Amino acid sequence: MLHYAVIFLVIAIIAAVLGFSGIAGAASSIAWILFVVFLILAIVAFLRKKV
Repeated sequence: MLHYAVIFLVIAIIAAVLGFSGIAGAASSIAWILFVVFLILAIVAFLRKKV
């Protein structure tokens, strides 16, 4: 999941450099959502392993 977040982040950066603000905004939003989901799942997995 973190891999996909990085891919969408790179797409957002490339789109922003080329001037496609709509695509850059959408890709950065998707990257942010995937990163947050990754963090939540990582914390849950860490807590389950501790218990």
